[in-house]
Amino acid sequence: MLENRKGLTFYALGLSYKKADAETRGHFSLDKESSLLLLKQAKEKGIESIVVTSTCNRTELYGFAEHPYQLIELLCHNTIGTVEEFQKVAYIYKNKEAIAHVFRVGSGLDSQILGDFEIISQLKHSGRLSKKLGLLNSFMERLINAVIQASKRIKTETDLSSGATSVSFASVQYILSNVNDISNKNILLFGIGKIGRNTCENLIKHSKNQHITLINRTKTKAEEIAGKFNLVVKDYASLREEINATDILIVATGAKNPTVDKFCISSKNPLLILDLSIPRNVNPDVCDLENVTLVHLDQLSKITDSTLERRKLQIPLAETIIEEIMTEFNQWVANRKFAPTIKALKEKLNDLKKAELDTQRKKFKNFDEVQAELITKNLIQKITNHFAHHLKHDDDSPDESLELIKRVFQIERTTHV
Repeated sequence: MLENRKGLTFYALGLSYKKADAETRGHFSLDKESSLLLLKQAKEKGIESIVVTSTCNRTELYGFAEHPYQLIELLCHNTIGTVEEFQKVAYIYKNKEAIAHVFRVGSGLDSQILGDFEIISQLKHSGRLSKKLGLLNSFMERLINAVIQASKRIKTETDLSSGATSVSFASVQYILSNVNDISNKNILLFGIGKIGRNTCENLIKHSKNQHITLINRTKTKAEEIAGKFNLVVKDYASLREEINATDILIVATGAKNPTVDKFCISSKNPLLILDLSIPRNVNPDVCDLENVTLVHLDQLSKITDSTLERRKLQIPLAETIIEEIMTEFNQWVANRKFAPTIKALKEKLNDLKKAELDTQRKKFKNFDEVQAELITKNLIQKITNHFAHHLKHDDDSPDESLELIKRVFQIERTTHV
């Protein structure tokens, strides 16, 4: 068990594209501000370790709690989602199942598009933020580092992520497959967060289009991206004007409510809109217009091609790598269980040594302090090493062995992670 001295259990809980549609995921989406607020509230409530991740595909919390409801309550309090809604689509894993889940997520095996590793960068960022706030214990830090290690090995030792496998790539693939004469179309990209930037790079790489315009609420960020690729940047105030002058609109903003609706569109020319945002940033009412085609990222993620089929063949190798690193992590967790008892045993033996040396000093006039200290120190180290080796390799009854050591040496019973 991974329960620690306070009776806390490690949980991984949340919702993802597998059971929750885009609208529901939007209800539980966390931006930077709400994630930070959630972490601060967790600290106030005495949560000792917690990590928050929120992407277009999933929102998840990893942490220690007496009951999962403590974590669910934090999530619902900082989003517009309700507990009842969460229960309909959620998953809750604990202990070793939770560890396995985090490994699959971080390694791209649970991504909406197989091999999409964008989640690992957020996991790194989320871990650093939790650590900065004093909300990352040694267990969680070691787990995140192990998942990062697995992700790196899968990237280098398999072809699971060969080529681009992400929502941004899928959106470009959709455009290339469904739009004729793409190089001469006007493309407007609204929002240049991570997905927006990646989409922009994929567009330039694969479409050879020279008519891409960027709009972002913070214009300077758009100008940074535009400078790299010699693109046009327009003010946010001119969004409607630019929408009506474009052939393809890609929306990838982080707004909590729709920023584009049918009233933004007055042109009668064909308009393809790709909404890559969670929550949705394009109001479905745009479909009331006959000239508009709206595609959301959930539809894009269903696109499969020969590249994705080849990636599926890499799953067994990726799982082997995960199993290897996860086994090492679980062994480390198991060893931590024995550490307090071994430490207490060593302290007990040192107490016995001290008492015995005091007795021997009184008996012998020329008592050799240095020699006696060296011999007893070495003996204690060898004895504790033997016990530690036995506990680590006792697959049948390690708990019974622990209890026996505690009884024989009269060590106070304590339970730790």
